[in-house]
Amino acid sequence: MRFILAVAVAGLVCFDIVSVSGDIGTAIAYDPPYLPTRCGGYDQEQFPEGGLFAAASDGVWDNGAACGRRYRLKCISGQRKPCKNGSIVIQVVDVCRTNPCQATLTLSNKAFDAISRNPNAKINVEYSQI
Repeated sequence: MRFILAVAVAGLVCFDIVSVSGDIGTAIAYDPPYLPTRCGGYDQEQFPEGGLFAAASDGVWDNGAACGRRYRLKCISGQRKPCKNGSIVIQVVDVCRTNPCQATLTLSNKAFDAISRNPNAKINVEYSQI
């Protein structure tokens, strides 16, 4: 019986690893003011409807080519079970302003609140460009 249970658990672990379809990184929230950004300066029109946007770390920023890119993002883990179910779509509007960046993606408060129960957490996320 233990052997069957071990095989079943091992199969579930392998399934979870295979089911990852995007990149894995971290995310934190940042507070306004969000302006100026490196993508659109002081233009309010750069922000997507709904307020779901992010600043990208150097690895995602791609020397500015990430401006306007959209990513599907979901919380996958963190301390004290911060994740909410589901995913969101965010748009890159800026580059990380701290050196070094504290996370792969620094999310607007609305974006972070949509996927995390803890506004002060650093969470692990799965993200893929769409």
